[in-house]
Amino acid sequence: MLPLKQETNEEKEDSETPDPLIPPPDLTIQKRIEWFRGKVPELDVLKSDDSGQKFHGRVLEFFDKNFTPDVPFVVKNTPAEAWLEELKSGNKDPGKFPLYNNLSNLIRLAILYRYGGVYLDTDFIVMRNFTGLRNAVGVQVIDRKTQNWSSVNNALMIFDIAHPILVEFLTEFATTFDGNIWGHNGPNMLSRVIQRLNVGDTAPYNITILPIKAFYLAGWLQIPELYKKPTTEQESKRVEDTVAELNRESYALHLWNRLTRDLVIEEGSVIQRTIASRCFICRDTYNSSITI
Repeated sequence: MLPLKQETNEEKEDSETPDPLIPPPDLTIQKRIEWFRGKVPELDVLKSDDSGQKFHGRVLEFFDKNFTPDVPFVVKNTPAEAWLEELKSGNKDPGKFPLYNNLSNLIRLAILYRYGGVYLDTDFIVMRNFTGLRNAVGVQVIDRKTQNWSSVNNALMIFDIAHPILVEFLTEFATTFDGNIWGHNGPNMLSRVIQRLNVGDTAPYNITILPIKAFYLAGWLQIPELYKKPTTEQESKRVEDTVAELNRESYALHLWNRLTRDLVIEEGSVIQRTIASRCFICRDTYNSSITI
């Protein structure tokens, strides 16, 4: 026989302390109102202080399209600080591509270095919990001849605070910056560093390079097909197989918003079915007028 669990003093005190939000049983409406009136001063949840206003302000600031991140603060005391100062001096070519693209590449690295955690672009559907993933990036491109990866991507990264590979990324960004080559300071930069250092699950880096299916099951050339409804038995089977593979192999699915934002999510497509089962705030955004 298993021994009975003995109640600790703390648990006993908690059980004996009446919850101010639970009224005594068997009170009339009038008595319950009187009881509640006496409890109101104890209820912190009904009191107002400046913390709520501060939170409100931060939320509005976050969703304000005019919000400007404090880049100098974020990169301070990182290898990219001197690069930013040179850029601000007007002595560095920002490149032909919009500067915000490359500042985005920089900011995500600097924030991960400063705070750690998960960075992901907003055009992902998360398929399952990231618990267990640590210091990880995902493969985006596989070489057809060698079947080895040729490029990772920086659209989803998971790192500890001040991880040494982040120092390498920031250094590479600052010393090889070229705003005239698409991806040079983003996915290509991460790939160069990882391949040059030959890093993996060994000290001091101990990073995980996840297979292509983890985040990028469909590349930017293939992703439009996932928005289309199946019209033949063969296409229906392909949809079923893709959905099953996503559920089985993927942590997240990148939607490549630059290419797909104007596409219609057709009913019965891989994307519609994935949204219906995974995305709680964007259900029913597909075109329901397109029937199977």
